[in-house]
Amino acid sequence: MKQSPIEQQIEALARPVVQELGFDIVQIRFQSEVLEILAEDPKTGKIGIDDCADVSRKLAALLDEKDPIKSAYRLEVGSPGIDRPLTRPEDFTRYSGFETKIELDTPGETGQKRFRGVLTGLNEGRATLETEDGAKEFELANIAKARLVMTDELMEASKNGEVPRNMN
Repeated sequence: MKQSPIEQQIEALARPVVQELGFDIVQIRFQSEVLEILAEDPKTGKIGIDDCADVSRKLAALLDEKDPIKSAYRLEVGSPGIDRPLTRPEDFTRYSGFETKIELDTPGETGQKRFRGVLTGLNEGRATLETEDGAKEFELANIAKARLVMTDELMEASKNGEVPRNMN
């Protein structure tokens, strides 16, 4: 969702390289001297360990050349996993029907920042979550974090190939 300026800069550098290798960036996070890049094959929603190594080698060379991070850091390239973060608008549509946790940047009207429920989709830049307290809508711009919850249903759907995959 929200990215720091350095994460935005790294994404702008990394995206063409990652796409050239046939993958999409799901998330970039830089914290505590670790640069974490989650990527996936847009056809399968997965990325193998050998592919992660290829992406890591290409990005390490690029980042060494462009030097956007002036301090020492560790680069980690991985898969978003089954209980993946939802970071792009299309993720909120694609993973509709699955249990999701949403954390807001600022509390809503009730003072609550964290919500859990079944994601019911995206409409005009607002994600909808069906919670125990009823339907809640959240502006994407106010979502700090969103992630699928590891449930039996999600695991079964993933195992059976029923979890939607990117169709970019």
